Amino acid sequence: MEITKGSSIIIAVLLFVSCLSLQANAYYYRQCSTKGTRCYGKYIRCPNECPSSESTDPKAKVCQIDCDKPICRAVCRSRKPNCNAPGSGCYDPRFIGGDGRVFYFHGKTNEHFALVSDSSLQINARFIGHRPAGRARDYTWIQALGVLFNSKTLSLEAPKTSQWNEDVDHLKFTYNGNHLLLPQGPLSTWHSPQKDVKVERVAARNSVIVTLEDVAEILVNVVPVTKEDDAVHNYQVPQDDCFAHLEVQFRFFGLSPKVDGVLGRTYREDFENPAKVGVAMPVVGGEDKYRTTSLLSPNCASCVFSPPTSHHIEATEVSAELMGTLDCSKFSHGLGIVCKK
Repeated sequence: MEITKGSSIIIAVLLFVSCLSLQANAYYYRQCSTKGTRCYGKYIRCPNECPSSESTDPKAKVCQIDCDKPICRAVCRSRKPNCNAPGSGCYDPRFIGGDGRVFYFHGKTNEHFALVSDSSLQINARFIGHRPAGRARDYTWIQALGVLFNSKTLSLEAPKTSQWNEDVDHLKFTYNGNHLLLPQGPLSTWHSPQKDVKVERVAARNSVIVTLEDVAEILVNVVPVTKEDDAVHNYQVPQDDCFAHLEVQFRFFGLSPKVDGVLGRTYREDFENPAKVGVAMPVVGGEDKYRTTSLLSPNCASCVFSPPTSHHIEATEVSAELMGTLDCSKFSHGLGIVCKK
């Protein structure tokens, strides 16, 4: 059959359209890359309403997959904290636990508390606030987070400011004790040298997502105590401080059964929530159990964080290197290796 020039053009156009269609279909799929989860390795189709996992619009919803859910399905989610969803900590401060129940933990001004403490992850929070005359306790807000992840540390905080300005970035970061510079602008991203920690801006300023590979995702937003909030709750905010603070929401992947912390304990299967049902503001204690000495301190009365020591890491690396050439007729040089016939 003879193919005319016109037919060749039509065929070329059809092939081009077909390729575009394949690319569009691929664009709607994301691979679940969280190791050890039910959906690991599967390609999951994103909803038509949010075909991409990225957007320069901070208000837009994006495609996200919860790889640990029994049903491998993608959903459209906001990239800013949802203060009415599990894993959130907002306001003064109000938490929603992994069990879906609301509780308040007031802590104390200028002190630090472990929100989550697990074998390889700890997340502390610094509380700020004040106590007006006649009040029995402090009004408090979360001002900073300190993350201990394996042998690394990351902090993010909202420095004190007297007047709120939306055109100013109110977020400061450190990584392993060094200042971390994250350029302003949506989708601006920083990675750790090992690529296991990522900090990404959701908006040009004041909103980020922190991702700890295969461990957790932390959505953070900085907000002030507004005049409306002050009027409703009678905070009596002073003139020299608008109490810029963090709204946060956590997503965890593979917490251990022994996880603890103000929020972390609510993810345990044996957890019994002490918050009273039916109370408008169910307050729970635990200040003495979860108080830490600093933002990046792993120590509290109930903390279970136990990172690998440098000695253990070095010994493991040496063992792997020497195992292939080990001579069992000689000593093991302190590697704890027993040779048998």
